[in-house]
Amino acid sequence: MFYHLEGTVAELQPNLVVMDCGGIGFALNATLNTVSTLKNGDRVKLYVAESIGENNFDLYGFASKSEKRCFEMLISVSGIGPKAALSILSYNTPDSLALSILNSDVKALTVAPGIGKKIAQRVILELKDKISKEMDSSVLDFSGVQIPAVDDSEISDALKALSVLGYSSAEVSQALKRVDTTGMKAEEIIKSVLKQMTN
Repeated sequence: MFYHLEGTVAELQPNLVVMDCGGIGFALNATLNTVSTLKNGDRVKLYVAESIGENNFDLYGFASKSEKRCFEMLISVSGIGPKAALSILSYNTPDSLALSILNSDVKALTVAPGIGKKIAQRVILELKDKISKEMDSSVLDFSGVQIPAVDDSEISDALKALSVLGYSSAEVSQALKRVDTTGMKAEEIIKSVLKQMTN
C-alpha cells in the first residue's frame, strides 16, 4: 500500500500528475486544487490513495493529508466513485467541504461538474452522520482552547471542521492562540489556523 510518493513532477494535465520517482513514472489522478499548486520540475511529496478493481489499479495524489482524508470519506458514500470525489474536491477545499457537510450546504457541492442535488444530499446525509459519530467517539477536547466571546458559533463550526480533517485539539489550540478571530467567519478561521500550522 502506498502512503505517499516523493519525486519530481514530470508532466501535468488538468486532473493528472506524472511523478518521476527514481526513474519510475507514476500517473496520479489529482484534483484541480492539487494540480494548481504544482509546476513541472518541482520536487514534491503527494499523499496517495489507491483504487483497485478487477480491471484497474489507479493511484490518486493529494497535496495535503486533509484532502486525501476527504477523498477517502467521499468514496465511502454509496454511489460516489473516485471520479465524483475528485470533482467535488476540485471545487471545494477540504475545509470548505467539511463546513458544507456540517451546515448541509447542498449548493456548495453541486458547483462541481457531474454532482447533482441528489448526490450532494446523499453525501451530506451519509457523511454528516459519520462525522457526528466520529466526533462523539473522539477524545478531542477543545475545552482548553481559549475562545473569544465574539461569536462562539463560528469558532465552534471551525473547530468541528478541523477535527473532521484529522487535527488534534493540541494542534488547533496552539495555532488558534496566534489568530485574532474577531469578526471572522468559520471558513476564515479554518484557513488562518491551517496557515499557522504550516508556518
